[in-house]
Amino acid sequence: MKQKRILKIAIAVILCLFIGFLASVATQSSVNDWYLTLNKPSFNPPNWLFAPVWTILYILMGVAAGIVWGKGFHHLWVKTALYHFGFQLLLNALWSMVFFGLKSPALALAIILGLLVLIGLTFKWFKVVSKKAAYLLIPYFAWVLFATLLNYKIWELN
Repeated sequence: MKQKRILKIAIAVILCLFIGFLASVATQSSVNDWYLTLNKPSFNPPNWLFAPVWTILYILMGVAAGIVWGKGFHHLWVKTALYHFGFQLLLNALWSMVFFGLKSPALALAIILGLLVLIGLTFKWFKVVSKKAAYLLIPYFAWVLFATLLNYKIWELN
């Protein structure tokens, strides 16, 4: 039984890292040219910080999702929690594609606001299933909140 839970956590972590990798492909297409030309706020982190932070966040997200999945997908609350997780993960990847791929901070801002709502709903449903899993999402929510402010300021300055 414990091995199945560990396997589910491992699969969820790999899935999150894979989605993050796909999003990074869109990011790399313009991070070294278009993004450099943008006016950014004084609190904009250095570019090298983003990859390690996102890697850690994707791992935490995967562990959280794996813990919830390990409770049994046959439970309605688990299904609901994981559906919310899946939708927020898709919006997460879409944000990178829109901001960096389409070079549209305005549309990306709308997407990241929706992402914040979905992370909040995911947190709510994860907490129903596993408080530990829900709490693992807090750094992710905090970073996306910061990214929302950063996205807004970049849109405003450009």
